[in-house]
Amino acid sequence: MPFRFHPGPRDAETRARRGTLETPHGRVETPAFMPVGTRASVTGLTPADVREAGAEIILGNTYHLLLRPGPEAFRALGGIHRFMRWDGPVLTDSGGFQIFSLSHDRIITEAGARFRSYVDGRPQLLTPESSIAMQTAIGSDVMMVLDVCLPSTAEAAEIRAAMERTHRWALRSLAARTNPEQALFAIVQGGLDPALRAASAGFLTQHPFDGFAIGGLAVGDTRDERGEVVARAAELLPLDRPRYLMGVGTPPDLLEAIGHGVDMFDCILPTTLAWQGTAFTSTGRVRLTRTEHRLSELPLDAACGCDTCRGWSRAYLHHLFKCREPLGPRLVSVHNLRHYLDLMRGAREAIEAGRYGAYQRERLEALDRHEHDRSARPPGRRRLPEPPPAPAAPPAEAPRDGARFHLVVTSQGAAAVRDAESGEVMHPVIGPAVEAERLYVAQSHLRERLAEPGPPLVLLDVGLGAGSNALAAIRAAAAVPPGGRALEIVSFERDLGALGLATSDEGAARLGLGPEDLDPARALLRDGAWGSARVRWRLVLGDLLETLPRQDLRAEVIFWDPFSPRANPGLWTLGAFAAAWARSGPRCALYTYSTATATRSALLLAGFHVGGGDPSGPKEQTTAAATDPALLARPLDARWLARLERSSAPFPPDAPPDALARVRAHPQFAARREEEVA
Repeated sequence: MPFRFHPGPRDAETRARRGTLETPHGRVETPAFMPVGTRASVTGLTPADVREAGAEIILGNTYHLLLRPGPEAFRALGGIHRFMRWDGPVLTDSGGFQIFSLSHDRIITEAGARFRSYVDGRPQLLTPESSIAMQTAIGSDVMMVLDVCLPSTAEAAEIRAAMERTHRWALRSLAARTNPEQALFAIVQGGLDPALRAASAGFLTQHPFDGFAIGGLAVGDTRDERGEVVARAAELLPLDRPRYLMGVGTPPDLLEAIGHGVDMFDCILPTTLAWQGTAFTSTGRVRLTRTEHRLSELPLDAACGCDTCRGWSRAYLHHLFKCREPLGPRLVSVHNLRHYLDLMRGAREAIEAGRYGAYQRERLEALDRHEHDRSARPPGRRRLPEPPPAPAAPPAEAPRDGARFHLVVTSQGAAAVRDAESGEVMHPVIGPAVEAERLYVAQSHLRERLAEPGPPLVLLDVGLGAGSNALAAIRAAAAVPPGGRALEIVSFERDLGALGLATSDEGAARLGLGPEDLDPARALLRDGAWGSARVRWRLVLGDLLETLPRQDLRAEVIFWDPFSPRANPGLWTLGAFAAAWARSGPRCALYTYSTATATRSALLLAGFHVGGGDPSGPKEQTTAAATDPALLARPLDARWLARLERSSAPFPPDAPPDALARVRAHPQFAARREEEVA
């Protein structure tokens, strides 16, 4: 059966619409959500689980399936449907986004993208033609063209160049298709620029693609920005072809995009957040790891009819997560998928009844404000695939005898450094290059700060490790046009073994470090300092609590990236953050990966204003702190204060007896109370 799309009824108030996809493996009613089966598996669930939740189509990832098991396996075993025993339709994305996520470990040319396999380290070249050949071997019902994906907030010239290359690659993909029964979708790019989005849609719709995707969103953009792009782009696409919003992801995102006329969605959030103990419910998110659920006999969601909600209490689910039993994530994954698919089912019924606008408002009103706060950035696009149960993969090779540090491959396929002493991996999921850029450099607006005139910008790099964060800052400084500020980096570390491994020939090759990274890193390792025309980098060895107070400086940016409170508790105390506060300038901002209540309360007690930070990999939020509250995009509010009061571990061990009273009296919360009274 060839692929066909049959548009159906449209909502009178919005641009929401019904439709039906016909594929060689069955029908799909739209709007539709596709569970993500990155490696031919929806994490922790069987195909029967996915089907019972209500899914009619799933998504697989070409990049990961290319590297393992490879095209030969699919050809020999009869394609993905027989391989994974899923008899419904499958859409495969092209691998373009995963290539983008490799950051400094790939080279993109007109031919395609060169990178090294995370499986065996062999060089690979993914081209539009080879991507289509791989998707043909997989046997998916819907294939995607290979595209060039950039952050939506990249420079205009970069976005235009990427869009134009995406167009050329789309035509090469179209020419490479050999099986006419496999549909092929093009991808509209153009960042946040309405003119570029219109140009992209105008070019691609002139060619015989079977459907059109809206790509390049939820990568640095806000919800308002994303909504405007989706609304404009969807309006430019043909009525007789399906519209697919790639990787965008929360329930409010889906509700709003359906109202703009989008038909298809995918996102890893339902299963990724399930493994972190977060459930999507009819009234918003529920964090099952919180103490408030320990004795709760309530179902996870009283409005849900899934097996999890009918069979187990919140107390039992809380217990499973606290015990780290894999049954917990599995049960919550079952529920989260059912929640997403029920949302789609309700949307279809509302469109048919001509009341989608009312349905959308009702559902958004019922969700927790955190879910659809228009000022908040999204938990994240499908930048990287779903993680398996383990937080990181085992070492890529046996460590050297007696070596404390060795190289590993994370669960997302990125090379990283593991510390055998603490058992922790540096940048454990998405890898050092991507996390350093996303969590620290981009979020701190380091490039923008350096582009301004003024004195040198002082950056404190707490937890040098393998040097990833500092090197990302150096690369950012090198990209700033002449005339801006100089950068002074002060890195704190106790053991240089990780940096030594990273700068070895093997470490550099595996971590993707080039000469521009190795020269400063090796100089720092050898001499304790390195300098260029724009950057000074120096090393401070020893215990931070002793060395930081001795520094005569005022920082403008702090990257706080030591090992976790479990492995390195001393650097997550009030004393540690008070030392950072004492060396902070009047407009200093601090960024860290930890969202622990005790970490945030320690920062508040030290004097910082504290807020939620941008997402990083599967982490839906990080932490930002600042001496000036105007620097925070999402300051903690009364809801967080209420959670602090309920928390079983609210404060660091060195907090004073009146810590709660001090936090309540913090200007961040006292000012809000005064506003409410007024």
